Amino acid sequence: MSYHIQPLKEFLVRPALPAALSRLSEIAYNLVWSWDHTIRAVFRRLDPTLWKECNHNPVALLGRIPQEKLNRAAGDPRFLLQYRRACERHDSYLHSAAPGEATPRIAYFSMEYGLLDCMQIYSGGLGILSGDHLKAASDGDFALTGVGLLYQKGYLQQHLNPDGWQQERTPLNDFYTLPVRPATNEKGEEIIVKVLLPGGEASLKVWHIDVGRVKLYVLDSNIPQNKPEHREITDQLYGGDIHKRIAQEIVLGIGGLRALKAVGVQPTVYHMNEGHSAFLAIERARVLMEEQKLTFEEALEATRVNNVFTTHTCVPAGIDLFDSGMVYQYLGPYCEKAGIPFEKLLDLGRNDQSERFSMAVLALKTSAFRNGVSVIHRHVSQRMFQNLWPRLPENEVPITSITNGVHSPTWINGDLAVLYDQYLQPDWRERLEDTRMWEMVHEIPNQEIWEMHRKRKRRMIAFVRERAAASAGQRKASAAEVRRLQEVLDPDVFTIGFARRFATYKRATLIFRDVERLKKLLNHPTMPVQIVIAGKAHPKDQPGKTLIREIYNLSRDPEISKRLIFVEDYGIQVAREMVQGVDLWLNNPRRGEEACGTSGMKASMNGVLNFSVLDGWFDEAYELSGGWAIGDRAEYSEDQDDIHASAIYSTIENEIVPLYYEGRGTDQEAPVEWTRRMKQCIANVTPRFSCGRMVAEYMSELYRPSHDLWRTMSANDFEAARQKATWNARMDTNWNRIRFLDLGDGPGDSVMSGASVPLRAILEVGELSPSELRVEAVIGQIGANGELQGTYTLPLVPVEQQGTSVVFANEFTVQQTGRVGYSVRVSPNHFDNPLTRPCNALLKWVSD
Repeated sequence: MSYHIQPLKEFLVRPALPAALSRLSEIAYNLVWSWDHTIRAVFRRLDPTLWKECNHNPVALLGRIPQEKLNRAAGDPRFLLQYRRACERHDSYLHSAAPGEATPRIAYFSMEYGLLDCMQIYSGGLGILSGDHLKAASDGDFALTGVGLLYQKGYLQQHLNPDGWQQERTPLNDFYTLPVRPATNEKGEEIIVKVLLPGGEASLKVWHIDVGRVKLYVLDSNIPQNKPEHREITDQLYGGDIHKRIAQEIVLGIGGLRALKAVGVQPTVYHMNEGHSAFLAIERARVLMEEQKLTFEEALEATRVNNVFTTHTCVPAGIDLFDSGMVYQYLGPYCEKAGIPFEKLLDLGRNDQSERFSMAVLALKTSAFRNGVSVIHRHVSQRMFQNLWPRLPENEVPITSITNGVHSPTWINGDLAVLYDQYLQPDWRERLEDTRMWEMVHEIPNQEIWEMHRKRKRRMIAFVRERAAASAGQRKASAAEVRRLQEVLDPDVFTIGFARRFATYKRATLIFRDVERLKKLLNHPTMPVQIVIAGKAHPKDQPGKTLIREIYNLSRDPEISKRLIFVEDYGIQVAREMVQGVDLWLNNPRRGEEACGTSGMKASMNGVLNFSVLDGWFDEAYELSGGWAIGDRAEYSEDQDDIHASAIYSTIENEIVPLYYEGRGTDQEAPVEWTRRMKQCIANVTPRFSCGRMVAEYMSELYRPSHDLWRTMSANDFEAARQKATWNARMDTNWNRIRFLDLGDGPGDSVMSGASVPLRAILEVGELSPSELRVEAVIGQIGANGELQGTYTLPLVPVEQQGTSVVFANEFTVQQTGRVGYSVRVSPNHFDNPLTRPCNALLKWVSD
């Protein structure tokens, strides 16, 4: 047994930078270098080999580079010029106006952030989106602050054993060699916040990451003052059991809110990116109860108005659920200490007492603003959560949508950016959402954009070969196998890319359904095809691992071994090389189960055409994209797997591949129609699906309205919140006394199109005033099942009152022909608009 020596003292050794390069460390710690080619080039030029070995991490690079190389660079006028330009770009970008009182100050909470390949605190799409959200908020100079967790171990590093089975390693994050630093107070002391957990209080160290103009605060429980079980809370993203999950979510939601207070950030909007952070809503209520002496109901009313919740799930299985006993174990003492009735907390996380506690339901019930991440996902979410608004038609469930985007400067390749510098406006980087400016892409000569793409393709193939050979060496493959992998793929062959998480609904093996047909496609004598595929399966997902093994074993078939390759350890760097270098991006999930998907957007921005199921973002982009669709807009059914597989083969064989090879006398000639589609794709997708467009929509549709509501609600010591809670109680008391007394005579059996139809309803309102009620007619076509379809609402206004009965009336003009009908309903009428209607809101129909 070896003896482990613990250090008596520890200290951090930083590089002794020459005076001429004194700002290199400062620049390394702000991630703006990760999306600015000019700044990043300075670190790469210092030592290209070491830069690669450090996984493109400038902090690690500066810690390992020999002193003589730094001294040599400090005396090189060419390097110094590049360094000064990088400093100028850095300073120019970080110049920011101080936010005014009317500016929304947003706190953005997410379980994971995909910012750098070397910073393993993300697992997949949700994390990449969160990272892009912060970068785009920085570009837009939004007053946004991120909150997350700092995991000691990365999500997983994937490698395949000789049989093709996925094996997982968990890389250790050494925080002191990453661009992350401890947050300190005015006295220079490290900031520690605490949360109450079973077994006592857990201490959480607060770190910060500079993402351009935006700060991301991340919490770390692995510190000496904690017990072993508390130190392990931030051990690994999505690792451990259900106990670790609820502890992580308490740390994120409750601890994250306390961290913001400790660093002096005072948000006016709180954005929950997925339900993981929903406990922040309870902590916000607790703080107001303590500081403003509000009741729990008043505090919920006050905080609800500026909570924003974004759901990314399409199936209930993607939502965190906890038994009520576990919730009591972790939050019972917290509720008791705060004076929050525990049963009321439970009710916020479920629709009825038979259900388990749901983090998504908690987020929905405590937020006034809710959104899905694509138009089709909004409809999926409305259907999935309709039971929270059981008396509303599905299309009126108050969940809106803001379609995701990607951070263009991060994902547009450098060679394409050079072309843009020549052919677009000089300030194109500041006009990424300007659709008219992007039309200038069509002025780029076909041959130039084609040569740019060929260059990126050669680079991607070199990257894949090197990575594949290195992986083979690690698993002790034969010398012949390593040589084969060093020659896999051909830069002149049409290349399909597929890379994503290996969840079964993404149907990764659809293109491998008919192996003989696929072999003919790959080995066509004049128009061959090759496929690059990557992706990780969850460690517990055996079906996903089986898919990877099938693909890996097929890639070793001698007939196609140079035309098919599985790239191990999918991450940001693999994704970047693939979306910038393949010719076609394949995406074939079951329709309705891909909330949005963003890899296809990244491919499009690099001129890579999409071949995709009409799901998520592509349902909105297909007609503009220059790409191809798999199937139609019908709902998914099991028999579509065979139909879609056949469609994939047929479309590739008969349309896509011939178009790619069309009219080329030599391999160097640009295919005219293909390059036209490339430019169409870039010009249409880049401005419409950028993260800049996305965060601007969040600001106009969600952040600013919630900020304005918060200012109204918090004025005069939260008088509006107190009044609203009193009004709610009064409404509950009087609601059962409301009755429909009469609906008038109606329009008769038939009317002419364009005629005016009078509507009239008499209600018994009891002690309520007419202004406290919203009476609406719901009008639509009558479908084959006798129910209203395609409905819209028309308010009926009070026109006469006799005692406690009130006449509400209006009229509408009939536009459509056929069977038209209407119904009438009544609901409470406070300042809540239909978008912010609370869950399980009071609603009564005339038929009740």
